[in-house]
Amino acid sequence: MAPSTRPNIIFIMADDHASKAISCYGAGINHTPNLDRLAKDGMRFNHCYVNNSICTPSRAAILTGTHSHVNLVRTLDSKLDNRLPNLAKQLRSGGYQTAMVGKWHLGEGKAHQPSGFDYWSVLPDQGEYWDPHFIEEDGMKQVDGYVTDIIMDKCLDWIDERDKKKPFFLMCHHKAPHRSWECDDKHRDLYKDPIKVPENFTDNYKHRARAARVAKMRVAEDLTYFDLGLVQPDGGKRVGEKMTDLWNVYDRKVPAPEDVTEMRLMDREDGTVFTFETKEELAKFKYQRYMQRYLRTIQSIDDNVGRMLDYLDKDPQLKENTLLVYTSDQGFFLGEHGWFDKRFMYEESFQMPLLARFPSKIPAGTVNDDLVSNVDFAPTFLELTGVSTPSYMQGISFLPLLQGEKVEKWQQIAYHRYWMHNDITHFAYAHYGCRDQRYKLIYWYNEPLDAEGARPADGDHKEWELFDCEEDPLELFNVWSEEKYGEVRERMTKLLEQKMMEIGDEMVHDKEEEKDMAAAKPGVLSRLWTGSGKSR
Repeated sequence: MAPSTRPNIIFIMADDHASKAISCYGAGINHTPNLDRLAKDGMRFNHCYVNNSICTPSRAAILTGTHSHVNLVRTLDSKLDNRLPNLAKQLRSGGYQTAMVGKWHLGEGKAHQPSGFDYWSVLPDQGEYWDPHFIEEDGMKQVDGYVTDIIMDKCLDWIDERDKKKPFFLMCHHKAPHRSWECDDKHRDLYKDPIKVPENFTDNYKHRARAARVAKMRVAEDLTYFDLGLVQPDGGKRVGEKMTDLWNVYDRKVPAPEDVTEMRLMDREDGTVFTFETKEELAKFKYQRYMQRYLRTIQSIDDNVGRMLDYLDKDPQLKENTLLVYTSDQGFFLGEHGWFDKRFMYEESFQMPLLARFPSKIPAGTVNDDLVSNVDFAPTFLELTGVSTPSYMQGISFLPLLQGEKVEKWQQIAYHRYWMHNDITHFAYAHYGCRDQRYKLIYWYNEPLDAEGARPADGDHKEWELFDCEEDPLELFNVWSEEKYGEVRERMTKLLEQKMMEIGDEMVHDKEEEKDMAAAKPGVLSRLWTGSGKSR
């Protein structure tokens, strides 16, 4: 029998890879020639967004084509019930061979292990960068080497050994560039020249919601010795150390004392000693150190995307008949607003990179500016393969966009909801919102617990933010209360309400607002909220 002519899909996903850390996106902070090659041969999406900016829920949304309130994977601690239908099961029922390799992060044990895959080999929990363990159907196995290379080895081996008469679907999920940013030895000398500091690195959050001010994701304050590859110095209070930070060596933050001249930080690998004259100098040192480590792990991903491209290019028929996708499970802050990490609906965390090559379908060198979401991936892949899309899926296929078609009535809205109410590590408030081509609306509805497990005592912190992403691309000014944005405010609240009703998500209000809601008609959001950034 001849090889299958049905399209194959290779889905490569990184963990925490910001779009700005791919050179074809134009930020100029690093060089990724193979990812650029993928974009040059296919399509780059500038407005792909995550539905819930944290690893586990994003992965569940991609696999099921549903939002977090439907698949019930809302937080980092959630687990995916493997009895639920998913993309892999649907494709396998439609005659596809399926495989999952790399970071799973949707739970362990029989009830949560990968389902719908003919072959799977996944990292336990976050996995290790060096000499990682893999869970497979017959147990745990350890493999010597660097994790990014090993994951690609496994993927290429599986493609080699597949049944050539059947089409295939492969999910290749990398650990990198997730924290703790441990690079391959061959990349240790990369990015030693200073990396440009973002314009809003010293954001004072003056014109923003309280949620931005209280978040503990600051490069200058919240990175740890382990994050930065530093030895923890002796000195106690004299160098800014606190006994309360000693409970976990991996969580111990590098201090920023008022007098930094006493600090002596040491490189864990080569013993280089660093001293500082000002707090600003220390903050910039942390930023450079963070970015060097982060970008070096990405270089291995780029190398291995190159390996996959080379593999496909050696077989013209395989190349022409395979959709190759590259994305990340969400975005990541690279010093914007002074932050690292993700979680928020601000653009750097909300936006996902998305590159796709399919020579027989996608025009080479194209760029798309329509809004798409990770919830849309599964319906897109199913339409491409000709396998029926089940009615439970909430995403919309963007196959016409991939093929270069102009879709006049395309949904120009992206919805986001972050559910982690009691995040006492990052103090990231729960919120939901939406954006269109120009504006972004965010409702901060949660008052998270403090470190002692108590609610904040200084009042109600439910707030709205509205950003004009065209006039204020750095998202520094909340214009919710500005009179000239009155019509925009009303339109965006209606758009948010309509989207939440469409997908069946529940709005959150206090008791007073719930009484209003009970008697209200559609359009309630635009009537409930006045010109104040606070809820009434």
